[in-house]
Amino acid sequence: MTQPQKSPRPLARHAMAYVLAGGRGSRLKELTDKRAKPAVYFGGKTRIIDFALSNALNSGIRRISVATQYKAHSLIRHLQRGWTFLRSERNESFDILPASQRVAEDKWYLGTADAVYQNIDIIQSYDPKFLVILAGDHVYKMDYELMLAQHVDSGADVTVGCLEVPRAEASAFGVVAVDGADRIVGFLEKPAEPPALPGKPDRCFASMGIYVFETGLLCDELRRDAADLRSSHDFGKDIIPRLVAGGKAVAHRFSDSCVRSSAETEAYWRDVGTVDAYWQANIDLTDFVPGLDLYDKDWPIWTYAEITPPAKFIHNDPDRRGSATSSLVSGGCILSGSRVDKSLLFTDVHAHSFSELEHVVALPGVRINRQARLTKVVIDRGVVIPAGLVVGDDPERDAARFRRTEQGVCLITQAMIDRLAD
Repeated sequence: MTQPQKSPRPLARHAMAYVLAGGRGSRLKELTDKRAKPAVYFGGKTRIIDFALSNALNSGIRRISVATQYKAHSLIRHLQRGWTFLRSERNESFDILPASQRVAEDKWYLGTADAVYQNIDIIQSYDPKFLVILAGDHVYKMDYELMLAQHVDSGADVTVGCLEVPRAEASAFGVVAVDGADRIVGFLEKPAEPPALPGKPDRCFASMGIYVFETGLLCDELRRDAADLRSSHDFGKDIIPRLVAGGKAVAHRFSDSCVRSSAETEAYWRDVGTVDAYWQANIDLTDFVPGLDLYDKDWPIWTYAEITPPAKFIHNDPDRRGSATSSLVSGGCILSGSRVDKSLLFTDVHAHSFSELEHVVALPGVRINRQARLTKVVIDRGVVIPAGLVVGDDPERDAARFRRTEQGVCLITQAMIDRLAD
């Protein structure tokens, strides 16, 4: 495993990870009608939020809080089932912090900064020296201990995790302008003309939504922000620009702390915030050598692991053979005379005889009936695909029945299937 060099100081033991997991993720369309974006399934077994949480745990952070808001039941249930093994008697903690009108009866979380401000008393009760603020909706592997070490060594008021991206794509991100020493001199939300990196005119720093603060300093900033009636109470729009202007803000390069196994050739980070990006990132996992190594035992992605029987493949006739090639097939799946290629099947997917699946992402509990033929689709949890349904041959017909993206991916929900019978 190729790892960045560890800091000799266990700073993570004095830190709390605070995960912001309240966003809907509306660009995922119907996938977030019933669940928040961090709760969306990814990779066959996990949810998106498991990556930030696993990074914190693997980095040595043993105090974790998760702020939830939008349609949080699915997320909270997942966290309760899979992440409550941290124990207070070992100086560990895991808090789920739904928006609950703790400050005033008419106030939910007003922004990312407010989602921390409203829980200052809970944070201070644990007395962490550092707060690592994390977005709960990205897929990546990162050692936060290295970022903490840079924060301490640089004497920064805030350290911002930054990802190098092409300048032509940077307008979709919060963009960080830096000087030659990686001190932040500007922080811009989705600028039309993104500032380039010094010496790299075609590259920019995009904010990863990862921030490190000393707890006392952040609490002071949050109280000041809460009293500002003009503020939108957001880290990217208010807190970070204020510290850039009046304090010391430093960029931390993701390449310095990304975790890669020997099989991973790139610093992998994905925002799976659109249906196309979500489909592509899942399908990429079926590659012979995928960009993200989920088999890395040195940096496991923890999750709630359902108890399921092994996957099963049945029938072996020439035209009726249960088979899967270049695919990920999770526990509880049954391929009964079905052919599956370049697809990712989550837990408990059943595909019946003579059905064909190609470039399919099927979420848990999907049922695919006989002679269905599906190409380039995402199927929501629990959907029952009727016998003989064909998706992927006729773009116009697909678009009339399902959510079809610009890249030709069809998102299928049970409500869409039910309308076919009307």
